[in-house]
Amino acid sequence: MKHLNSLILGNTDRHLIVLHGFLGMGNNWKTHAKHWADLGWCVHLIDQRNHGKSFWSPEFDYSIMAEDMKVYLDHKSIEKCTVLGHSMGGKTAMTFAIQYPERVKQLIIADIGPKSYPSHHQQILNGLASLDFSKLKTRGSVNQALMHYVPEVEVRQFLMKNLYWVEKRVLGLRINIEVLKQVGEKIGLGLEPNQKYNGSVLFLRGLQSDYIIDGDQLTLKHHFPNYTLKDIEKAGHWLHAENPVAFLGAIESWWT
Repeated sequence: MKHLNSLILGNTDRHLIVLHGFLGMGNNWKTHAKHWADLGWCVHLIDQRNHGKSFWSPEFDYSIMAEDMKVYLDHKSIEKCTVLGHSMGGKTAMTFAIQYPERVKQLIIADIGPKSYPSHHQQILNGLASLDFSKLKTRGSVNQALMHYVPEVEVRQFLMKNLYWVEKRVLGLRINIEVLKQVGEKIGLGLEPNQKYNGSVLFLRGLQSDYIIDGDQLTLKHHFPNYTLKDIEKAGHWLHAENPVAFLGAIESWWT
């Protein structure tokens, strides 16, 4: 059985599982993980399948990724944990809590709701899929190639964290772009109407983001009756990076 790759910081029996967003990796959360480890957590920065250093697979949906989580916890002999997920990772976290509620102590969801979202990554995916590493030999040349598809500097910098040296002068992508370019619709899928989790849930939303709007609160309550919603000012969808002080403060004033 295949196991997810992780970076673990801290060595206590107070486990925090962190799930990154689409096209990200666990290592993106290393700065926050060091902070939480100093607070007494054992932090597991997970690479979800087809991302980071985890295994590649043509199978890719939230139920399967929730099962990956269970396999990981079983492998690490973790009975119960706190789970934090951002964006796609938030959808995985929600699905995991619904499928395996007995394994979750508390749930933290960063700027994503249980509703469906339209696919909006295709231009980025097309850009990543177009990269020809037989010709692109430097990070600078990759940056130039991506500019035609992704004009935003910050987004390109985020995407280029997936670059690595396969061997000398040969670049590659950590992500399985051949699979991920086909899953745009699956990434946006919402929960089924009958799916619920009755445990304690914290939803965080960036006030400059439209991923969770005021009108979504009935949907939040339907699926997660024991939820709390906190706003992060001066932040959009990347709220943990855009306003880390407020993000960390909101979590630390809530969790137990």
